[in-house]
Amino acid sequence: MPYLFGGLVVLNAITLGYYLFLQQPSTTQTLKAAQEGITQPLEFTNSAKYIPPVIGTRD
Repeated sequence: MPYLFGGLVVLNAITLGYYLFLQQPSTTQTLKAAQEGITQPLEFTNSAKYIPPVIGTRD
């Protein structure tokens, strides 16, 4: 029984290493859309014109 458990642990470590380090991830449609959204320029709105005026004085 210890050999079976040890073998499964080693098999699990090999499989994890393969998926973490050797296999290249495939690009899905969702990932492509997200990357395009990141690379597109963002619209800038100047929010300073919406700030209410200062009330009172500091005298």
